Amino acid sequence: MVVRMRHTRAHTANRRSHHALKAQTLGKCECGAMRVSHRACPACGRYRGRVVVDVAAKAQAKAAKKSKVEKAQKEAVQK
Repeated sequence: MVVRMRHTRAHTANRRSHHALKAQTLGKCECGAMRVSHRACPACGRYRGRVVVDVAAKAQAKAAKKSKVEKAQKEAVQK
């Protein structure tokens, strides 16, 4: 099947001019860390002046999970 109406290179380039990736805009959090706009701060867990993510509890849970996995791996090696 033959293409009836081809687009010129200029027409194709004009269409593709909007395909470029843009850099994320960063803003400063209340704690002073840089964060992505419209997202909670990864350092303190605040968004729009209130805490929405408990960062300390997440860190404790992650550490507990890691120690549990390490303990299970040691037991598997001993057997």
